[in-house]
Amino acid sequence: MITNEDGLLKRAVDDELLYPRFSILNPELCFTLSPFQVACGAADIMAHLMERYFTTVEHVEFTDRLIEATMKTVALQAPRVLENRQGYDAWSELMWAGTVAHNNLLNTGRTGDWASHQIEHELSGIYDVAHGAGLAVVFPAWMKHVLGTDVARFAQWSARVWNVDMDYRNPEATAREGIRRLEAFFRSLGLGTKLGDLMIGADRLDEMADKCTDGNTSTVGNFVKLDRAAVREILELAL
Repeated sequence: MITNEDGLLKRAVDDELLYPRFSILNPELCFTLSPFQVACGAADIMAHLMERYFTTVEHVEFTDRLIEATMKTVALQAPRVLENRQGYDAWSELMWAGTVAHNNLLNTGRTGDWASHQIEHELSGIYDVAHGAGLAVVFPAWMKHVLGTDVARFAQWSARVWNVDMDYRNPEATAREGIRRLEAFFRSLGLGTKLGDLMIGADRLDEMADKCTDGNTSTVGNFVKLDRAAVREILELAL
């Protein structure tokens, strides 16, 4: 916790004090993680990359390529780690990908979205869901909701990350196939992609949407600014 200008304590969610100036990554310290925690970590890494990738900032081709390469690395190495949780080389690749996914290098010249993280926090807060498991449910639903904002970017992501053949006459079909492959990836890790997989029903969707937007007094996200109604629609898509 840190103190704001009024002398009140506030949670340091994104303060510089939370970022290490130097860190040592030792894959051997991850060997005892359970398959579920490995899967949740991989989903969170992927989500951090996608939060940065879906931006309205133009002329970001170089960092697009960096983020795409990192996503492809996660998609390749996470299953290898799950197959052999003491595989040093696969772990080192996954840890390196996790580092660049959130050390702000890939933020350069971009404005990320972060709506999916905000929405998922409501799942974890109410239902004690593991963060990565919640993101595996929320992110595909968010994508389906905002797809029309920039179909070309989603189609590019699908082609470059998930190797979907680009349909130039119907880029939306390319984009939707990429979303399906993302969901298949999460399921291959042993994670669910629907709220029902987390034993979450429809009875508290209004509450989560309300809390996420502070009673509809604020919006979440930058790629598309989402109000309470939009957040609820995304949660409905995740059912």
